[in-house]
Amino acid sequence: MSQRAERLKTMDWIMFSLYIALVGLGWLIIYAVTKGEQTLAGTFGFWDTSSGKQTIWVGISTIAFIIISLLDWKTWQTFSYFIYGVAILLLILVLFLGTEIKGATAWFRFGSFAFQPSELAKFATCLALASFMNTYTTDLKKTSSLLIAFALLLLPITLVLLQPDAGSALVFLSFFILLYREGLSPSYFVVGGITGFIFLISLVADNPNLVILGLIGIASLALFLQFEAKFYGIAFAIATLSLSFYFFNKVEENTRQFILVSNAILFVVLALFHGINKKGRLVGVISMLLLLSIGLSYFSNYAFNNFLRPHQQERIYMWLRPEKCDPSGPLYNVIQSKKAISSGGFQGKGLFEGTITKLNYVPEQSTDFIFCVIAEEQGFIGSAVLMGLFLALILRIVIVAERQRSNFSRYYAYSVAGILFVHVFINIGMTMGVMPIIGIPLPFLSKGGSSLLGFSVMIAVLIKLDSHRYSI
Repeated sequence: MSQRAERLKTMDWIMFSLYIALVGLGWLIIYAVTKGEQTLAGTFGFWDTSSGKQTIWVGISTIAFIIISLLDWKTWQTFSYFIYGVAILLLILVLFLGTEIKGATAWFRFGSFAFQPSELAKFATCLALASFMNTYTTDLKKTSSLLIAFALLLLPITLVLLQPDAGSALVFLSFFILLYREGLSPSYFVVGGITGFIFLISLVADNPNLVILGLIGIASLALFLQFEAKFYGIAFAIATLSLSFYFFNKVEENTRQFILVSNAILFVVLALFHGINKKGRLVGVISMLLLLSIGLSYFSNYAFNNFLRPHQQERIYMWLRPEKCDPSGPLYNVIQSKKAISSGGFQGKGLFEGTITKLNYVPEQSTDFIFCVIAEEQGFIGSAVLMGLFLALILRIVIVAERQRSNFSRYYAYSVAGILFVHVFINIGMTMGVMPIIGIPLPFLSKGGSSLLGFSVMIAVLIKLDSHRYSI
């Protein structure tokens, strides 16, 4: 009894309270959204409704929380790779035995309930990556360690993309927050950011040759800056590129190709001249980056037009080129979501009083778009309180991570914080139209048992590990 009392004293009650507040708020909002289902309930009445099913998942999550609190805290590190293996096996099985919902074979269905193994995979990857980084031979400055860490992430990402579920796959990139905290070079993030920018620009470009022209121009400008007479070099580069861009879309295709090839030849001549007279290594690096960027640009545009499904293309257009989307089609969700958010004003319309959401104008308003319900009914104040709760929880997890004596516990805590941050940032962003609609739920609030159970297990394990921080 004394040991159990000691564990209760060291338990992080702030994190636990924030978790309870978010789960309770989530249930209340789901009840408000689906209140009309009460009159259509089946044999089991309340338990046939969305709020009734969510209540069952809250109960299951509570049982899981209690079980985790009774298990030995060392269990999670000991069986981390085993849990990761089970999660990978489930991701493979769901491809063959799963149920297709909304174009993705990502769920196991059991009667009226469905389970999404990618939620377990997030938790399992937290454990596996923390366990790997905890070994004394792991050093992120070594190529071998980096390759293993990337492989642990790439395996679930690949399997989730095969479902296909790009939203859940994107969440696994949150683990780079942990890798950065533990010493991953910032150059990886710079290269990743530039690559992502080129990829996105190339996806939506009407003419990929124009993107290539821009890349050549940037590379040429980088070389011009190395001349002693930098002013003349910059002026010449700007004049050449301006004229090229101005005439590029006003001429025939053959002339466009001539402009593109001419700029490429100009870059090669300048590269050779500069390489003979000055820093040849820098020229080589710039030339290699240019070739890789051109290859990425062509591949991105080709993949967008040939590999992505129409609904996936629409999601990207809704984010980057909304003017190309049908307002009564895929863009309808975002338009109605923005209307619901703006109609809430400062104080909101009151609980159960959201007209746009009550009349079900916003599709998926109990799952992906649940934030717009809060914004309409509780207004700016309620939205700010909700985001404050999430921010407080994430910051609390970071504080908990930094006080750990066990490296494994710290790695695990940062993994959980990263996943929460990405989920909240993307979900709220996509309801406002500033992020792509990729089907990421809002933690603890969106309807869905798999998500609630997955995040509950993550928090429960972290609280358990933290309560034994003095045992190291």
